[in-house]
Amino acid sequence: MKIAIVYNRDSQAVINIFGKPNREKYGLDTIEKIKDALEQGGHQVATFEGDKNIVSALEDFMPSVISGERPGLVFNLSYGIQGRARYTHIPAILEMLGIPYVGSGPETHAIALDKVLTKIVLMQRGLPTPKFAVLETPDFSLPLKENLSYPLIVKPKDEAVSYGLRIVRNDEELREGVAVIYDMFKTATLVEEYIEGREINVGLLGNDPVVSLPPCEVIFDEGERIYTFEDKKGLSGRLIRKEAPADLEEGLSRRISQLAIEAFQALGCSDSARVDFRLDDHGEPTILEVNSMASLTLEGSYVFAAEKIGLDYAKLVNKLIEVASLRYFGPLVGVEHPSYVPEDLPSRAFGYLTQNRDKMEEELKKWTNIQSWTGDPVGIGTMVRKMEETWTDLGLQLREDYSNRQSAWTWQTEAGLEGGTLFVIPLDVPHDGMGGYPVSYRKNLEWLYGEGIATSRAGLVCVMQTLRALQVYEVLHQKKIGVFLYADEGRGMRYSSKIFHQAAKAAGQVLVMHPGFRTGKVVDQHRGSRKYSLLLDGAVKRTGDQTGFDDAMSWFLDRAAKIKDLNETQQRVTIAVQDLHTDRYSILLPHRIRATIYITYLKIEMADKAEKTLFQLFESEDEHIQVNFQKLEERPPLNSSEDTALMVESFKAVSQHWRLPFSTESSLVPTAAGEVPLGIPVLSGMAPAGKDVYTPNESVHRGELLQRTMLLTQWLLQEEGIDPE
Repeated sequence: MKIAIVYNRDSQAVINIFGKPNREKYGLDTIEKIKDALEQGGHQVATFEGDKNIVSALEDFMPSVISGERPGLVFNLSYGIQGRARYTHIPAILEMLGIPYVGSGPETHAIALDKVLTKIVLMQRGLPTPKFAVLETPDFSLPLKENLSYPLIVKPKDEAVSYGLRIVRNDEELREGVAVIYDMFKTATLVEEYIEGREINVGLLGNDPVVSLPPCEVIFDEGERIYTFEDKKGLSGRLIRKEAPADLEEGLSRRISQLAIEAFQALGCSDSARVDFRLDDHGEPTILEVNSMASLTLEGSYVFAAEKIGLDYAKLVNKLIEVASLRYFGPLVGVEHPSYVPEDLPSRAFGYLTQNRDKMEEELKKWTNIQSWTGDPVGIGTMVRKMEETWTDLGLQLREDYSNRQSAWTWQTEAGLEGGTLFVIPLDVPHDGMGGYPVSYRKNLEWLYGEGIATSRAGLVCVMQTLRALQVYEVLHQKKIGVFLYADEGRGMRYSSKIFHQAAKAAGQVLVMHPGFRTGKVVDQHRGSRKYSLLLDGAVKRTGDQTGFDDAMSWFLDRAAKIKDLNETQQRVTIAVQDLHTDRYSILLPHRIRATIYITYLKIEMADKAEKTLFQLFESEDEHIQVNFQKLEERPPLNSSEDTALMVESFKAVSQHWRLPFSTESSLVPTAAGEVPLGIPVLSGMAPAGKDVYTPNESVHRGELLQRTMLLTQWLLQEEGIDPE
């Protein structure tokens, strides 16, 4: 599970420094200790300052979860940067973003930080709290109309950590204390009757039910019996001891704990809080304040009391994650106890993949930044060497009879690939290698960008991570799995198709890792293609020459304009000119035309008809015009079949069980799937959804990277032949 620890310490990244500054900070040692504790609990953890950059930081870190995945949480340690309601800032932002978090909501923090509002709420609920008055400025009249009796406590009405806390015993000290608070904090002063007695802190944990930690007594061996800021920071020079459970009569202990729970609920606290009490002369408990963000420093009474019930620091921190998850997601959906390990293999694989989504993106970045254009043998060689390392690490073996080591390589598990599943992945990015610059990896919240990231790299990483998940749980080599890699996608599999045909014939089913479509759509039918080179030679003519025969360019353009009339939409046949090059001498008109013409089709008989019509269109009866056609490549179509339909149904069953998007779609783009022999089930578009494919803006959908890997893994696991033990 992803946990983002959000705190405030060094950053003041705001638009303006304007408003009441925050004086509370967690130490770096405490933040690091919390991070270590969460990592011990098996979580992925990162730390962030709670400043204006927090939205973009969390966009990058927090996953848009797949169904059934444990969502990320924020472990909120943020006291805010500035402003009177600074505790509320991060929780409010998180609620806007839709990110769950540990701790109380903004409305609770707003009340708890304002000590006057807190006392009003407590009084309305009939909970005991000292008599009080509020002095807005140092200029006030005596005696106070609230008829308070000295000694009194003065404190800022909306500060924490005992800032400005002071006992005053007469009018002069009262005026002085109020003046100091006003000058230092520019806020009103809360004045309340001082309760001379024992101080008891009660930590609270959970929501339904709320559990009281053992009451903890703060013991003052010397000086005034108030816990000042200097005491909390170890600056006062005196020793303040803690004792938990406090030495209280059992009935009183239960009563204090119950009052703490009622105060917690009255303010609408969540997950954790601390309620501070004083016992008066008669031993009656009185609530001093409610801390909606109980301190997690090692010296604090909250941590001290938790240890007394067996919650050491790591257990306490992970318990807070557990109770917050239970509040948001209910039982069995949120985070279980850190020691929980699912028994069944598919659930363990689910956990492995979701916990390693960051590593998948890092690996995708690594492969995307390796340039391997079709016309770049050096780049292709680099990919091949790194592929060998990867498959060897996974324990796969090279099948020499299905490899030529130039354009085709086939790897298999120890069980072999015969009758199994064959993954098909191109290593090259279609490009002739002449000119241009590689496009490096980049990302935003929804899409991952880079050269060949959709057409090659995303599918590659999905297969790698799928095989790793099987390897981790020691079932990879029980499965009959092959991986066919080829390096001539940009040449229409001109050199690898024969070997691929043999490997596919040996396999029981084929999955082509070409990009799919959004919302989990894969391809069960796509068009085939034929590519032709047209070479046209004409007589040399000058501009303005009025002789009776056409120049080469005019003759070609006249016929090219008629190509669109050859398209048959209903029969799913299209014809188009893809490239056009000319040769000419100096200022003369072009005398040679070279063009690439492309036909896409679904049925072979329609392709034959279109080819014949195309040849007739460019047939020349002019002795000055010579035309030559040559077929450069042919990629067969993929037509849906009963065998493929059965495989689709098996994927649908898996997708429904794991609530993953999955459906089928037809495509215009030919792939290796068309080369698969009849009778072999095959699906294309098994890689994550792509966008702007074959352009510099090619991208792959970020969420589908995990979704598609999850689908492949769970589909392989549900196949027969797996022994989970």
